[in-house]
Amino acid sequence: MKVAIVGASGAVGQEFLRILDQRNFPIDELVLFGSQRSAGTKYNFRGKEIEVKLLQHNDDFKDVDIAFTSAGAGTSKEYAADITKYGAVMIDNSSAFRMEDDVPLVVPECNAEDALNRPRGIIANPNCTTIMMVVVLQPLEKLSHIKRIRVSSYQSASGAGAAAMAELEQQYSEIINNQPVTVKKFPHQLAYNVIPQIDVFQPNGYTKEEMKMFNETRKIMHTDAKCSATCVRVSSLRSHSESVWIETESPISVEDAQKAIAAAPGVTLQDNPAELVYPMPLETAGKDDVYVGRVRKDLSDENGLTFWLSGDQIRKGAALNAVQIAEYLIKVGNVK
Repeated sequence: MKVAIVGASGAVGQEFLRILDQRNFPIDELVLFGSQRSAGTKYNFRGKEIEVKLLQHNDDFKDVDIAFTSAGAGTSKEYAADITKYGAVMIDNSSAFRMEDDVPLVVPECNAEDALNRPRGIIANPNCTTIMMVVVLQPLEKLSHIKRIRVSSYQSASGAGAAAMAELEQQYSEIINNQPVTVKKFPHQLAYNVIPQIDVFQPNGYTKEEMKMFNETRKIMHTDAKCSATCVRVSSLRSHSESVWIETESPISVEDAQKAIAAAPGVTLQDNPAELVYPMPLETAGKDDVYVGRVRKDLSDENGLTFWLSGDQIRKGAALNAVQIAEYLIKVGNVK
């Protein structure tokens, strides 16, 4: 098994290296690719030092079986033909292909089989907030069809990449030391603040991030459910959280919902308000599962439930989900 990582020096690329090692992913050869800036950098993987190669339009992917790409939509679009030319499966972490009809959008706990039909050799990894939400929605959908979803997300600096995480730390240091605050990666100062904008605004008043949750949820779950989202950047360093309200065709009791969530793959129920137990980003960072708490009836809707979730955006929201897709393909013998 020859595996490639495109964008190896980024936050998600580095997480790929950790997760592939931790999960003992079957690799005979690993090749790393990056931009002009990161080419030549060396990383240790399973005791071997691997140098990042410059991503180019050539035949470097000729013998690659699986390529994990996380270098931005522009790079994915530009190099997709080179990556897939000789049969490599491209599992792409960008937004480039997510809503293309001939590219499956996959969360293994929800629609793993969709990954088997990939006419272009590309499988898209969904947006981080969508991934974490649908993993929890899937077991509830089995109890009663979900008609409407309303969600507010509380997204950490990690969602904007490694440089954004560094900028948040830098801002706190600058504030403490009475220095001018650096603002480059966010539209406003994030330290001691929340910003009700992630990505650019669309003509309907929603941001691209919010529209991703609407469109991607429907594609992944093969559903007609409509999702109205407000996505907010908060000053935690890592792990995203979401407050979710759903309306189902038939009422679901809190107890049944908790049982379904607790039994679902990739989800951990952490719900004991009496003991002040509920998920928080400080504790979910570095974890594989999506953690769920505060499951309760929606007081405004007899067919409604509301709950809180938190999960590591760089792991399940990005790298881990992609690796799980690859593991599924290997399991069913669907790699070239």
